[in-house]
Amino acid sequence: MEWLYNLFFEQTALQAVIIISLIISTGLALGKIHICGISLGVTFVFFMGILAGHLGFAIDPQMLNYAESFGLVLFVYALGLQVGPGFFSSLRQGGYQLNLLGLGVIMLGTVMAVALTTVTPVSIADMVGILCGATTNTPALGAAQQTLKQLGEPTSGAALSCAVTYPLGVVGVILAIIAVKKLFVRPADMEEHPHDDPNHTYIATFQVHNPAIFGKTIHELVHMGYSKFVISRLWRNGQVSIPTSDTVLEENDRLLAVTTEKDAAALTILFGEQEQKDWNKEDIDWNAIDSQLISKHIVISRPEINGKKLGSLRLRNIYGINISRVLRSGVQLLATPELVLQLGDRLTVVGEAAAIKNVEKVLGNTVKTLKDPNLASIFIGIVLGLIVGSIPIAIPGISSPVKLGLAGGPIIAGILIGSYGPRFHMLTYTTRSASLMLRGIGLSLYLACLGLDAGAHFFETVMRPEGALWIGIGFIITFVPVVIMALVALRCFHVDFGNTCGMLCGSMANPMALNYANDIIPNDNPAVSYATVYPLGMFTRVIIAQLVLMLFL
Repeated sequence: MEWLYNLFFEQTALQAVIIISLIISTGLALGKIHICGISLGVTFVFFMGILAGHLGFAIDPQMLNYAESFGLVLFVYALGLQVGPGFFSSLRQGGYQLNLLGLGVIMLGTVMAVALTTVTPVSIADMVGILCGATTNTPALGAAQQTLKQLGEPTSGAALSCAVTYPLGVVGVILAIIAVKKLFVRPADMEEHPHDDPNHTYIATFQVHNPAIFGKTIHELVHMGYSKFVISRLWRNGQVSIPTSDTVLEENDRLLAVTTEKDAAALTILFGEQEQKDWNKEDIDWNAIDSQLISKHIVISRPEINGKKLGSLRLRNIYGINISRVLRSGVQLLATPELVLQLGDRLTVVGEAAAIKNVEKVLGNTVKTLKDPNLASIFIGIVLGLIVGSIPIAIPGISSPVKLGLAGGPIIAGILIGSYGPRFHMLTYTTRSASLMLRGIGLSLYLACLGLDAGAHFFETVMRPEGALWIGIGFIITFVPVVIMALVALRCFHVDFGNTCGMLCGSMANPMALNYANDIIPNDNPAVSYATVYPLGMFTRVIIAQLVLMLFL
């Protein structure tokens, strides 16, 4: 049976794969268990890693470091790629607010940590380690260790205090979210507010009663300075047609227009009257509205279309059809001529059946070709992200340069490639199932290795008096700022619960808590707000860890 013992305890590549796989599979299985309606999900992998480390399981340190780093990179890059298409619109519309709230979480925790050094026997070096563990920020710990080396101070205390407080740092954010949800969240806070998204489309019918636009073309109206809109159908004298930019509007024309909800009032003034019928229900049969025209969803599957502007295809003029909306990564976009198309976009096309068939040939509409993930672009993006994370950034007053690291660089690269990649004809499309698989594998690898590394000396440190004190302080630094800023976001800034959770997880650099938030909230708001807040939050924590040591050590 010696071969069986070697299989689990002799440090080889095969043993590393077996140990990590067992930790992940056992953790995921136990994570599905609900206690009082609460389950930890993938976070349980972290605790299984700690248990395995405590029981004496270990793998080669270099393999451990590689698997942990690769898992983290894979997770954050896939996350950035997913939220990239809607990231900058969210940043323009409320992103500054989320970042300010995230900075509030960071500053509140930092002030508490510095204040606690004056009333406890914990040194500032150990307190910075506690702060890094409580906020689950390993890049900040790395920056703190570099600063301690430059100051001629030992780094072991900061590393150990970070490892001891890290588990409750992970769970503390989840517990804070649960507490806020149970005690303070109202039903209105759980609602998704699509009108807050400038890209979210709104459909309405208008009647032309404004004498100022009688005899004017749609092209002239667009250039009058009103908000952007697309006229999908025009009813006149009982006949329905697809309007073009040269269509002249007449009195009593009836228009089906696609715009944004905030612009509907302005279009009512422009045209004269808005009908009361709600065209935004999901169960509307668009093909039953009229007999001459049909509405069909066409998916862009031809790589040649990727990165081209919708207006450059001239589909309306050539085929006599109209494109009213574009669905991208679950977000409805207004089909303006300036919209840059991406592989996988789903276009809502209105027109005659024969014309729509011709448009299908241009755009592709072959879903089968989209099932294969573009692995080359994924690994190219990872390389670019690691390069970005390795760039030294000089900060005045700080002796050593700051780097975004393994987490900051890839998520920024993922956001930029997901948002702007198609403009450079990069095939960034990945199916939702493939994206979830990448994120799941990456996060599981990261948690398993992190727990295995911390588990070797975890329990013996916890049993010492200073270990218990570290854990208590760490939990306070984790729990209190999250709850306070959650209440500020919900009650003072009226941010919905989904975006609040993402902001809190991003400011605390806690992907495990984000995974929990994604499980309890049905939309993508937590992921988008997490990616909005995370880069600035992570960068700020790295700088603060260095500044605190330089100022107070």
